[in-house]
Amino acid sequence: MSALSNRNFDRRTALRAALGLAAAGGLAACGSNTGRSSSGDSLVQMFHAYGEAGTEQAIKRYAKAYKGANVTTQWITSADFESKLFSALLTKNAPDLFEFHPQIQMVKSGQVADLTDIIEPVKDDFNPADIKSHTVDGKIYGVRMIDDPQFFFYRKSMLEKANVEVPTTLDELMEAAAKLTTGKVKGLYMGNDLHSVINPMIWSAGADTLDEKNEIAYHTDGVVEGIKKMRKLFTSGDLLLGAPTESWDPSALNQGLCAIQFCGMWAMPQIQDALGDDWGVFPFPKTVDSGKQSVYNGGWSMFVNAKSKNVDAAKEFVKWLWIDQKKYQEDWATSYGFHIPPRTSLAKTATKLKSGNAAEGVKLFNEFGHFDNIGWTQAMITSLEDVFANSVRKDMDPEKALDKADTAVNRELKKLFG
Repeated sequence: MSALSNRNFDRRTALRAALGLAAAGGLAACGSNTGRSSSGDSLVQMFHAYGEAGTEQAIKRYAKAYKGANVTTQWITSADFESKLFSALLTKNAPDLFEFHPQIQMVKSGQVADLTDIIEPVKDDFNPADIKSHTVDGKIYGVRMIDDPQFFFYRKSMLEKANVEVPTTLDELMEAAAKLTTGKVKGLYMGNDLHSVINPMIWSAGADTLDEKNEIAYHTDGVVEGIKKMRKLFTSGDLLLGAPTESWDPSALNQGLCAIQFCGMWAMPQIQDALGDDWGVFPFPKTVDSGKQSVYNGGWSMFVNAKSKNVDAAKEFVKWLWIDQKKYQEDWATSYGFHIPPRTSLAKTATKLKSGNAAEGVKLFNEFGHFDNIGWTQAMITSLEDVFANSVRKDMDPEKALDKADTAVNRELKKLFG
C-alpha cells in the first residue's frame, strides 16, 4: 500500500474515502473543462511526496526527457495529497494524470480513462495480478508503476538471544512477541492502529475480502479466531503501541524499539544501512492451521484523468514513460528504496533484487502475494477497520462486529454491482 517510505496506510484509506465521496458527488458532473489548451503541448501530473531522497528529481528528470509535450509535476506533501488531489479533480486546474491505487469508483464515475489500447500490446509482460486489479468489464484503467510487498522484518540477533525461531503461525508470533519483550524493547510492532495487518490476517486465515462473485468472503470461523488472537496480542503488553512513526517507516525496528516490525520492501535499503546484516523477513504467518502465510502487495499506479482536454496526449506520455522506457521504470523501482517492477521482464533482470533479503522478499511475494481487489471500496475497508476497533481495541464479540460489517459491505456491493 505504501510505495517509498512515506506511504501511510491511513493516508491511503483517507484518500480512498475522499475519492468515494467525490465520485458519488460532483466528479461525474464535472465535465471536461480543464481550462487548458487541447493542443497536448502542456501536461500536468500529480504525485505524492515520496520519502526517499532523489525521488522528486527522478520523476522530473523523466518528464524533462519526454519530447512529446511539456510535462510539469505537482509534488504534493504526503499528508495533503488526498485533499489536494480530490480538490483539484473538481476544478479546471485538475491534473491530466495522477498516481493512485485501483479503485472502482474512479471507473464508475468516469474519472479515469480507459488505457486498454496502450497496455494491451505489452499486457503479457505485466504481472497478471496487476492487470486483473486494474480491470473492470474487460477494460484496463491504470498502469502499475511499482509493486510493494509487505511483511515482517526482524532482528536476527534478538531472536537468537531469546532462542526464538522465525514464526510460521500467529500463535508462534504471539509467543515470540512475549519472549522478545524486555524492559526497553517490545516484541512486535504492527502500526499504531493495526490497520496494515487486517487483510494479511484474513488471507492467512484462508479467507478473502470478496470472492470471485463479489460476495463477502471474510466472515469465516478462521477470521473470527484470528480476531480473538489479535485481541489477546493487543492486551498482552508485548505489542509496541504509540510509536513515534507509523509502520511504513522502519524507524521502530532500526532504533531498537521492537524486535519484529511489519513494514514494506521499500524500507530495505534503510534497514540495511541501520542494521547491516542483522535482519531478515518473513510473511504474515498462518492465522489458523488451515490457513496459509500471506504477503500484501501494495503499490502505486498511473491514471489518466478522463475529464482532461488532453486525454490523448496524457495517454501518449503514460505509454512513453511507463510502458516504453524500461530504463526509467527500473530506476524508479530500485534506486530509491526497493520495489518490484510490475513488468515481468524487468523483475527478472533487476540486479538489486537478486541477492540477500531483497531476493527473499521477491520469493515471498511470488509465493504468497495478494493484490488489491478493485471492487473492495473505502466503505468496505472502513467496515473492517471498525471490526478491529471494536473487537481488538475494545472487547466486542467478533461475530457481532463482523455481522455489523456485513451489513455495511452488502450495502456497498448492492450499489456497485446490483
